[in-house]
Amino acid sequence: MEDKIYRLIKEAEALREKSKYRDSLEIFKKALSISKRHGILDGILDSTIAMADIYRMTGNFDKAVKNYEDALEASEALGNKFTAADCMAGMGLSLRAMGMWRDAIRFISAARKIYEKENDKKGTAFSLWAEAGALRVAGNITRAIKKFNESKNIFSSAKDTSGVAYSLCGLGGTHRIAGKFKESLQYYQQANETFKNLKDKFGIAYSHCGIGNACRMLDNYKDALKHFERATILYEEIGDVVSYSYTLWSLANVHKMKMDFANAKFYITKALRNFEKTKDPRGIIYCNLTLGEVMFMEGRKGLAEKKFLSALQSADRHDFKLERCHAQMLLTAVGSRQSAVKTACYKRIGVNLNFTGIPFNMP
Repeated sequence: MEDKIYRLIKEAEALREKSKYRDSLEIFKKALSISKRHGILDGILDSTIAMADIYRMTGNFDKAVKNYEDALEASEALGNKFTAADCMAGMGLSLRAMGMWRDAIRFISAARKIYEKENDKKGTAFSLWAEAGALRVAGNITRAIKKFNESKNIFSSAKDTSGVAYSLCGLGGTHRIAGKFKESLQYYQQANETFKNLKDKFGIAYSHCGIGNACRMLDNYKDALKHFERATILYEEIGDVVSYSYTLWSLANVHKMKMDFANAKFYITKALRNFEKTKDPRGIIYCNLTLGEVMFMEGRKGLAEKKFLSALQSADRHDFKLERCHAQMLLTAVGSRQSAVKTACYKRIGVNLNFTGIPFNMP
């Protein structure tokens, strides 16, 4: 029976490697069911943690957290330290996506202690990458860049090409937020080349979206649209709702900057629906900010102000420093105090953005 379970797990893993998440998940479920029926703990553990990873990758964070909790319990019962650390890191990534960045950092740090104690280089680098992402969500841009660089260096010394490419994507995104758009483009282009060589479908999509956003910030809308199109096709194939939705938001922003309000609203409404489904507070904030801008440009100032206020309240509630700055700037722009608030809010968090009013090309 164990042979059958491990054949199924191997088959599911091969599908997961190819980013065929839906098919992979079904086979892992089958492996889990057989493992439970025969009381095979290793099979239960391997299937549960893999399912948690897939739920996280496809935006079902509640199910991901539940599966990570079950897997953590099983790995502690088996005395499996490495798997316990993997569960904690995965839990951290799921909580990060739900906007709970403080809890995320707590879990990720606990995982890193185990990786470091066991001298697991790749695990340590992965946990640094995960923490850098949580710091980016928190709006702590300077520290995020530092951690992404640490992660990249350790992945590099461990000769983990894929890890290096994911760190480059992290650096690309964080440099974009910091206002360094050319550097952002270079990081993403480098990652894109690596992912193509590795035939990593998710990585290719991720880096295309990043290149698109860097082009968008450099006012190169033609290339931005081209790269977003590539990313959306791949994300739809993979079934990654979250990344797909952030790409839709990026597309909406290109159309907003081009004053094409119909298309901007079409993409933003689609993205918002997904973010509400996956319970992603940051995604919802960004959609409200962009919708508010479009409403303001359509002459609906009162509605725009409501959207910006809603975004500000949510940013305050989750302590998202960057999104708080965006909301404050936009509220200033629709009020009469436009010249009173400059870019001090951004400067405080290590971001160099010149806010000149609406439409705002938001990074």
